Amino acid sequence: MSLPLVVAMPGNEALAGALEGMLPAVGVGLEVRRFPDGESLVRVVGDVRGRDVVIIATLDQPDSKLVPLILAAGAARDLGAARVMLLAPHLGYLRQDAAFRPGEAVSARIVGRLLSAWLDAIVVAEPHVHRIERLEDLYEIPAIEVRVDAAIARHVAARCERPLIVGPDLESGPFASAIATHLGAPWIALRKTRHGDRDVTIEAPDLSAHSGCTPVLVDDIVSTGRTMARATRALLAAGLRAPTCIAVHAVFADDVAAHLAQAGAAGLVTTNTVPHATNAIDVTEDLAVGVREALLRARHEVHLPS
Repeated sequence: MSLPLVVAMPGNEALAGALEGMLPAVGVGLEVRRFPDGESLVRVVGDVRGRDVVIIATLDQPDSKLVPLILAAGAARDLGAARVMLLAPHLGYLRQDAAFRPGEAVSARIVGRLLSAWLDAIVVAEPHVHRIERLEDLYEIPAIEVRVDAAIARHVAARCERPLIVGPDLESGPFASAIATHLGAPWIALRKTRHGDRDVTIEAPDLSAHSGCTPVLVDDIVSTGRTMARATRALLAAGLRAPTCIAVHAVFADDVAAHLAQAGAAGLVTTNTVPHATNAIDVTEDLAVGVREALLRARHEVHLPS
């Protein structure tokens, strides 16, 4: 069977190169440019006829990336690709998984239908969904969720004695629990009340039983950093050491590192799902495992664009 082909959307070249050796796969060129009126021109450079094509595109700042992605998938199909899959280490438009006011677009479902129309499978690391039980519920194609709690646990184990894994809010509790389980360490979840996009309050329980531990704050996404900063202050106020902050996806809207340093955090670390200077946890092998699963599943299902 022929090796799958890897197509890197702009900014994903390094990850695509690493995955080529791990899968293994062969790289295919891609040209993307914008016309003066803002429209995108996309060209797949290579023979993809009868081959499985894996498009690599981390979808932070997704508004500028979704149209070129769909054009790349469509071009691969027009060129005769057997199947077209997407590896989106970070997938945007997942937080709005319900309408909180009448008339709001449920973007998680709408974007899910859009991607399902042009892809045969999708692979996502730690998707940011809370009210939807499974990522696959949003798609009409196989949707593989890649967990990176083990990779984070290995990073913590190598650098921290007596860790206390802390979720900054109740929603992050299962993620914190999974990391703590790998470590055989205690974990807690703080309580967050959100008053606005940049205004939150954090309450901590009695932490006296963990006074000798080193707190490690963990979450899937850090955007403004306000939640992590408030959680850091709450831990320090409770008498614990300065926490290290770890996020899966570096979807930073502000100068997050500066906010956390001002709050008293010991440092900020992220995985390489979104390229950033804070990337220190390599989850490429985990992503490769997810892609291999998607390839196996997609080869046993027939999916054509509507």
